[in-house]
Amino acid sequence: MLTCAIIDDDEINRLTLEHYVELTPNLKLVASLADGMAGLAFFREGHRVDMLFLDIEMPHLNGLDLLRVLPNPPAVIITTARQDFAVDAFELRVTDYLVKPFEFARFTQAVQRVEVRPIAPASPPVAEVTSSDLFVKVNSRMVRINFDEVLYVEALSDYVNIVTSKHKYIVYTTLKALEHRLAALSNFVRVHRSYLLNTQHIESIEDNTANLHGGHFVPIGKSYQEGFYKSLQRI
Repeated sequence: MLTCAIIDDDEINRLTLEHYVELTPNLKLVASLADGMAGLAFFREGHRVDMLFLDIEMPHLNGLDLLRVLPNPPAVIITTARQDFAVDAFELRVTDYLVKPFEFARFTQAVQRVEVRPIAPASPPVAEVTSSDLFVKVNSRMVRINFDEVLYVEALSDYVNIVTSKHKYIVYTTLKALEHRLAALSNFVRVHRSYLLNTQHIESIEDNTANLHGGHFVPIGKSYQEGFYKSLQRI
């Protein structure tokens, strides 16, 4: 018996998938959730399933972004009305990609492709700093990031969003932990309870907002303003 969950914001699609699961003797439905944030909460609470049926286009947190932040995702079958996300989805190592509407036979074929994987112990999300480089765990890969190129880091609950001019990396760690790791790099400053800012990329500051290269903006929190402004090299 394989356990599974459904995450889809369309009620009709959820009901269809629930019916297909009910028709499949070796599947047991654990959860049927209406959006990506509910899915994130489900996995953060420690729930585990063997298989996830995941929609892509959902409000607040889409399916692919959800998959990117899960440290140990189950086998994933994408269920979407869009065909143009297939490349991105398979880069995230999904098992199958079903385009709505699909018949029960195609659903069964996707289920048969799932190989149940043991849940691996969580790996350390962040490795040691060497110069301005840092290794971070993104999905199942350890990625080297040159933090001189990072514009800012944003807290997302138990995750952080590391933003460069070209990429965004969602990493399973806390802002406090990453701030500690970056202590050796003096250009990173905490300017808000939710933001670390690379001062090398500030173009201007106006109304307690830092304007960064590429049109990015970072707020400067009230309790951080005095220390931040004192740290700037000003004439």
